[in-house]
Amino acid sequence: MRYIIMPLLAIAALLLSTTVADAVVAEPDDRPNIIFILADDLGYGDPLCYNPDSKIPTPNLDRLAAQGMRFTDAHSGSAVCTPTRYGILTGRYAWRTRLKRGVLWGVSPHLIDPKRTTVASFLRSHGYYTACIGKWHLGMDWSTLDGKPLSDASNEDVTKVDYDKPVTNGPNSVGFDSFFGIPASLDMLPYCYLKDDQVVAAPTDIIARSTGLRMWRGGPIAPGFEHIQVMPTLMDKAIEFLDEQAALDPARPFFLYLPLTAPHTPVVPTEEFIGASKAGPYGDFVVQVDASIGLVLDALKRNHQANNTLIIVTSDNGSTMTRKSTAQYEHQANHIYRGRKSDAWEGGHRVPFIARWPGVIAEGSTCQQTIWLGDLLATCAAIIGEELATDAGEDSVSLLPLLQGQRSEHIADRAVVHHGINGIFAIRLGPWKLILARGSGGWSLPEAKVPTDAPDGQLYNLERDPTEMTNLYDQYPEMVQQLTSILTQYKETGRSVAPPTDPKDD
Repeated sequence: MRYIIMPLLAIAALLLSTTVADAVVAEPDDRPNIIFILADDLGYGDPLCYNPDSKIPTPNLDRLAAQGMRFTDAHSGSAVCTPTRYGILTGRYAWRTRLKRGVLWGVSPHLIDPKRTTVASFLRSHGYYTACIGKWHLGMDWSTLDGKPLSDASNEDVTKVDYDKPVTNGPNSVGFDSFFGIPASLDMLPYCYLKDDQVVAAPTDIIARSTGLRMWRGGPIAPGFEHIQVMPTLMDKAIEFLDEQAALDPARPFFLYLPLTAPHTPVVPTEEFIGASKAGPYGDFVVQVDASIGLVLDALKRNHQANNTLIIVTSDNGSTMTRKSTAQYEHQANHIYRGRKSDAWEGGHRVPFIARWPGVIAEGSTCQQTIWLGDLLATCAAIIGEELATDAGEDSVSLLPLLQGQRSEHIADRAVVHHGINGIFAIRLGPWKLILARGSGGWSLPEAKVPTDAPDGQLYNLERDPTEMTNLYDQYPEMVQQLTSILTQYKETGRSVAPPTDPKDD
């Protein structure tokens, strides 16, 4: 049976439609606190509420899902870290920037233009206190000993940094009132904490390289910095923030962006979590992530803020764990989905996404519409009843109707773009997914290892074939052409959603 194909004229019409018209906004006095918890490399199949066969107990994620909404078709903006984080904060795909593939390093220059609207700057401009606690990994501008600017190219630049001088164009420059965290991934140099624009303690010591699941690169580290203590330290800071906000200024809403460092390598669960799962050290680290989420939930309850807080928990990409690496535990970190972190296949970017907002989101609800993490910006705008500028959130659509249990045609009819670590594009519209590569777009199947007789690309119907086993690229050339045309349009126009309608034009 041939599937109904949306005419290109209909696609063009989508770009003429508004993206906030179907949102029911909150009254100004009811503006919720917003907490966005971003796990690092948490797989779709890790939480029990997504995978009944998971070998990892996740009582807090399960509790959150029971009290809120679980999205089953949520996607990170990329199959790797930095570009996803860019999309979350800006509502814009990162491939529209200089970052066409891969990720940044620990001392790479800033990626977010300070003039660009972010979730933090937008909410702050409307009265929110904004804080980032955790892993940044979006670049910032470091002073150097020789006065020459750094580049994205080399991790060796950590030796050129003057750590006594403040950084510029970091979190505080893109809308965050306060920041505490680390520059990039926990396995990337330099190993040090930053508070706002200052290094807390300069990385004057040297640590040797570690390998395996505990992998980190060798190089500069601050005295007293311990990889295993980073997650507890970040959570102490997060809970301290929540308690202080409740005590000092409970009437002012806040936005807390909490990008965790786990379960990304190095896999270093603290002693209390060793053996807490049946999926080895990786599983134990996921248990620690779940417990960390529980600390946030408990703080909200203790401070009587749970009922007026929208909390979202998700992941920046799929798990790096392969089926082979977890086979001994009979655990599938990415559930049924093909591939892993880095890939354009579903395992690389389909992520858990759970939202709780008492009184707005129905308990125990599920949403099956396709979303991406960059929808956060438009969602926040809709929640507070404000419209984004025409040069903001070019790829962001409000999820508020979905959170309220409604269907959003703006979301149902738009295509979502996926991106692999090597710069490979994929695009999804309804059940159809086109990958503009013969391999996985990442580590699982490099192009050089694809059989020579394979088609030029991949087309899957995820409704019938969620594991991407049957390539329909040669059978449906019209769908290939349609999806290719939409992607080209998105690239050429600089946006995938229409700008807000100017009331003067009505």
